[in-house]
Amino acid sequence: MSYVDKNLMNGEMVVYRTKIHWIVFVRPIVAFIISIILMNMESGSQFLGAILFFMSIYWAIKSIIRVYFSEYAITNKRVLIKHGLIKRESLETLLSKIEGIHVEQSILGRLFNFGTIIINGTGGTGNPFSTLEAPLNFRKKVQEQISNSENIEQKVTTPNNAFPRGADEQGQRGLGIGQG
Repeated sequence: MSYVDKNLMNGEMVVYRTKIHWIVFVRPIVAFIISIILMNMESGSQFLGAILFFMSIYWAIKSIIRVYFSEYAITNKRVLIKHGLIKRESLETLLSKIEGIHVEQSILGRLFNFGTIIINGTGGTGNPFSTLEAPLNFRKKVQEQISNSENIEQKVTTPNNAFPRGADEQGQRGLGIGQG
């Protein structure tokens, strides 16, 4: 069972999930290919190739851990984000406490649909989360849920037709002055 599923409150439902984009694997793959080329050259660059080989393995393991141990979810009440295996970081923000979501995308990010989201909560705190898949969809879903929760809150606090037009709290019509 995932972190998000274990930490849902009563009446809370997941409406959107996303993950880290596959682009995080490009650096280790390119480094691995270059390291193999360098190790097979006869010009004395085998040592540099070996260093790059071990660095590519390190980057690959780091990327695998990042992808498989990160969760991003939007519920009807909160935004839940968790990443890390040994050192775990989590953000659980109520929708009512979110002031804005900023999306940053480079040209490459726009081409391959990944980017960084920064969730601004009350008090001006900004929490950036990088290399997220479909960050514009994430922002849209958060905004939809905030709008939905505000609409529900308005219906609860100001019910339509609480009293018929012209009636007071007891359901009496008229002004209630001089009536017997």
